[in-house]
Amino acid sequence: MAPWLILTGFMATGKSTVARQLARRLGWRLIDCDAEISARTGKPIHQIFRDSGEKAFREMERRVIEDITSERVRCALCGHRRPTVVATGGGAIVDMQNYAALRNCGVIICLSARPDVIERRMARGKKTRPLLAQKGRPVKQRIAELMKMRREAYSRATFTIDTSERTVEQVVAAILDALSGAYPAIAHLLPTAPVLADEGSS
Repeated sequence: MAPWLILTGFMATGKSTVARQLARRLGWRLIDCDAEISARTGKPIHQIFRDSGEKAFREMERRVIEDITSERVRCALCGHRRPTVVATGGGAIVDMQNYAALRNCGVIICLSARPDVIERRMARGKKTRPLLAQKGRPVKQRIAELMKMRREAYSRATFTIDTSERTVEQVVAAILDALSGAYPAIAHLLPTAPVLADEGSS
């Protein structure tokens, strides 16, 4: 059985981008929890926070994770869940119910980055980060506060990959190397050479 590969970590560490590339490389299904929440509500994440608040968002997040981890669709040949790469929101595994459900499905991989790198990535990015806009504090201070609050939750991951000085392709390669070392039983399911990306993809 190939476990699910679940990417977690702080905002701007590359979870969604790396998950897409990893799923493409493996030829596995991709689930992005934030994208699923947006699809169900018809709203971007920052608008959900603005209209309904963080508590409502976390309830939606919990329902999505419960739904995807309890799905009954199985492989007709082996009877196990379909191999899947999951990208979670940055605060998802702080919730122990979410963590337990995801951990039961596969390997949790935390992506990390230095605070200065996170701040730089967010400054040049287009996404709105509602949690950083709260309490009227400087972005750098809010990053430090949230990282400290989530440190214990992120430490529950099976292993952590620092994305600070790595390209997306290098992060994917580091994940596959770590999996091969930690999970020899599934090493044969992982590609030994890069799969060419679709023409026009980035």
